[in-house]
Amino acid sequence: MRVDVVTLFPDVFQALSHSIPSKAQKAGALDLRIHALRDFPLNRYGAVDDYPYGGEPGMVLHPQPLEQCLEKALEGREGVPVLHAHPRGKTLTQEDVRAWAQAPEVVLVCGHYKGLDERFRLKHVTHEFSIGDYVLSGGEMASMVWIDAVARLLPGVLGDEGSALTDSFETPLLGWPVYTRPEIWSGMKVPEALLSGHHDRIRLWKRLQQMLLTRELRPDLWTLHSLTKEDCKLLLDAGVPSEEVWTKFESAPSSSPP
Repeated sequence: MRVDVVTLFPDVFQALSHSIPSKAQKAGALDLRIHALRDFPLNRYGAVDDYPYGGEPGMVLHPQPLEQCLEKALEGREGVPVLHAHPRGKTLTQEDVRAWAQAPEVVLVCGHYKGLDERFRLKHVTHEFSIGDYVLSGGEMASMVWIDAVARLLPGVLGDEGSALTDSFETPLLGWPVYTRPEIWSGMKVPEALLSGHHDRIRLWKRLQQMLLTRELRPDLWTLHSLTKEDCKLLLDAGVPSEEVWTKFESAPSSSPP
């Protein structure tokens, strides 16, 4: 996958020379190319922004340097998705990340200051996304989040590609708690089920933990999860009120009493 980035601060992307994004690049799964907006200045002072019309404070990235830098990134290619991180974009989800991981090439344009001149956005930006309802100093951090999330799903990047399938948000359920050695640390012991060596017992423990955590911490996700008959038994045995379990089970599509 080729990812071109148009940015005012190219050095920020050195952070992607570590961990999974670095592995993706070394494996040839990710071709990351960074393009400096300041290589296309408006004047001899290196300006790439100007004051906004309307008199408000702050600066706006000028459409001309943006367009010139984008044209360099595209190298004559047509039909390449041009992404821009912005609060009005749809909040990025794991489902979106999986879909983008199938794309052969994209360009990420990083806004800064008050943002991009709207005329550049209307002419060139094809997709917008958000990583949350808060304000960052620029689009670089959001773009790196996008790249990191997508890179780990590219073929051959993870040592065990099946491990991604058990991550939070791959289903409506959160991931289960994880432990490593020693068995007892700071007075806390690893759950017996994980030490049992019994594969089915381990599987059921993980499933129950996923459900209990999601039910408690992310009720918005919990509403999306459809209970199986096995799920119902696990929850009832764990002390979840029967009325709650049966109501949720019966509200699922095509359910039948267990």
